[in-house]
Amino acid sequence: MRRMPRGNSSGAFKYSRVAQSGYNYGLRTMENVQQESMLRKSLKIALVVTAYWVVSITMVFLNKYLLSGEELKSLKTASEGKMLEAPLFITFYQCLVSVLLCLLLRLLSRLMPGVISFPPVHLDKKISREVLPLSVVFVGMITFNNLCLKYVGVAFYTVGRSLTTVFNVVLTYFVLKQTTSLKAILCCLVIISGFVLGVDQEGAAGTLSVIGVIFGVSASLFVCLNSILTKKVLPCVDSNVWRLTYYNNINAVILFIPLILIFGEASILTNFPHLTSSKFWGLMTLSGFFGFAIGYITGLQIKVTSPLTHNISGTAKACAQTVLAVVFSHDIKTALWWLSNALVLGGSAAYTKVRHSEMQKQHKESKKALAEMKMEDSKNGDLNKVKVHWRKTVQQ
Repeated sequence: MRRMPRGNSSGAFKYSRVAQSGYNYGLRTMENVQQESMLRKSLKIALVVTAYWVVSITMVFLNKYLLSGEELKSLKTASEGKMLEAPLFITFYQCLVSVLLCLLLRLLSRLMPGVISFPPVHLDKKISREVLPLSVVFVGMITFNNLCLKYVGVAFYTVGRSLTTVFNVVLTYFVLKQTTSLKAILCCLVIISGFVLGVDQEGAAGTLSVIGVIFGVSASLFVCLNSILTKKVLPCVDSNVWRLTYYNNINAVILFIPLILIFGEASILTNFPHLTSSKFWGLMTLSGFFGFAIGYITGLQIKVTSPLTHNISGTAKACAQTVLAVVFSHDIKTALWWLSNALVLGGSAAYTKVRHSEMQKQHKESKKALAEMKMEDSKNGDLNKVKVHWRKTVQQ
């Protein structure tokens, strides 16, 4: 038998070591890429969540300043002796800024298609009429939100508008005829108890605004109606959120004009001392920009995380917003006042978790039922094949 030269054995051994070394290097490279990818993903999530917090909290404090800032309401009208106020005009201007931003983004998407993407926006009267019911609710939602913020402090703002979840459960039962689980109902009871306790503590502190609470409850109802109608109207704009934003805000601008005239804000504005102030219009435009940006950043946060994480982030943001408001206003709150906030935020977070778990369970059950149906159909198909084969055999 012919022997293999030693050199070949050594070469094979060296080749094996080189291959093993290359394999190990490849593994290390893959691990490094995965770690770098995870780091980038975590950094992106952190930046998006931070942006959501900054935009949302800044928008609330900026709107509070515009709606009831001491500098902006320092002058009284000579004829009526009332504080200078124009909440409807402020909300109207914010909607106008949103429309202009939509048109600007569309223009930029044409000039820089590789950088900016925005759907075509042109006024279609038919689509505008189809979106109108949602726009009416949208006007009510943003108006009551701003009116609530005008009459209550930022610290109480979260509690004042905390009944959205409760209205969602109620409307789901009466409108959609769908029942809610006991766990979800218990979460709603926790939210209601926190709301009632918060109102009681505001009254005990002498800072309760009854009209502000009424506006807050109305805002909660309209937020719930807005979410229901949005799902119904989205197909009218090819399920494009940006097109819906465009039509919604155009309709809102038109709807606000008669409201401004009816409530006499036009005459109030003519006597406003800051009407020619660049600072005032700069803040107004900035508030409109933040109002437009919050829609985008909310969708982006849901995209990079999940709906559940978004709701948890929103709850944590509301908590931070409340603490900041108390610190900035130098207020001293009782333990029961803080408990009311904890109940509202805790109940909202628990409801989100319960509903998320229920949806996951329903999804798994649906997949299981679908798999069983497919298996049953497969068995029936095989049985039919056997029957056909048996009939052919008998006929032969």
